[in-house]
Amino acid sequence: MTNLIAVVIDTNVLFTGLTKKGGAEGFIIDFWLAELIQVHVSNSLAYEYVDVLSRKLSPQRWLILKLLLGTLLNKVEFTPIYYSWRPTSPDPGDDLVIDCAMNANAIVVTSNIKDFQTAKTTLGLQVMTPKELVIQLAKNEQ
Repeated sequence: MTNLIAVVIDTNVLFTGLTKKGGAEGFIIDFWLAELIQVHVSNSLAYEYVDVLSRKLSPQRWLILKLLLGTLLNKVEFTPIYYSWRPTSPDPGDDLVIDCAMNANAIVVTSNIKDFQTAKTTLGLQVMTPKELVIQLAKNEQ
């Protein structure tokens, strides 16, 4: 997989993309499944995905989406965390995303830009909204 945009998907984008029809988050899940982006995930972030989805979804819905999450996780580049930048975000879950993105040299895709401002400013972390990523991918196709 060369020349693909390297990204780390925040849990809020994953949740919205799996549970709501349409929207940029849904396109990102489609791009992920089609391997049109290179998604990086650390072990801790994968566990957070499972934890959040299993708590927030009904048991029936979780049963269905657990299979899809497994498929998505089979299409990632697992990124070991050699160095941690914690605490950088007001949300400890976002620190998992920051650590993964910094170790993978990848862009964070999130719907919650404000919790990543400190990492963006102090660490030079690249952060995009789902809509910005979809626009960037469309430009790359031209």
